[in-house]
Amino acid sequence: MNVIVTDEGFCPDTWTTSEVTDLGPETAPETLDIDPAINKIRIDFPSFADGRGFTLARLLRLRGYSGELRAKGHVICEQYAMARRSGFDSVEIDQSLADRQPEELWLSRANWQKHDYQERLRSSR
Repeated sequence: MNVIVTDEGFCPDTWTTSEVTDLGPETAPETLDIDPAINKIRIDFPSFADGRGFTLARLLRLRGYSGELRAKGHVICEQYAMARRSGFDSVEIDQSLADRQPEELWLSRANWQKHDYQERLRSSR
C-alpha cells in the first residue's frame, strides 16, 4: 500500500487507476501536450537522484496544466519543498519509505513557501 504525502501529512489515496495519466521521467518535454480533459497526472521518480520529474512538473504548470499533479516513487522528505515549488500537489511513496521517513519529517517541510532562499534573504535585511 502506498502513502500519499500532502502539506497536511499522510493521507489516504483517493485516485483510481482509470482516471490517472502516468508519465515516466524519460518523457520528452517537447511532447508535453496534455489534453485539457486530463485532470490527474502522476510522474514517476525511479530514483531520488533523478530530477527529471521536477522539470516535467514545472513545464506542465508553465504550459497551463491546472489539474492535480503527483510525484510517485523515490522522492525523499528533503525533496518535498522542491516538489511543491515545481508544481506537484502531492507525493506518493511506498510504505517502507514512510516507515523510514515518518510523517513528522514530511510535515517539518510542509511550510515550503516560507523556507526558500529568497524568503531567508528578505528576512535577513
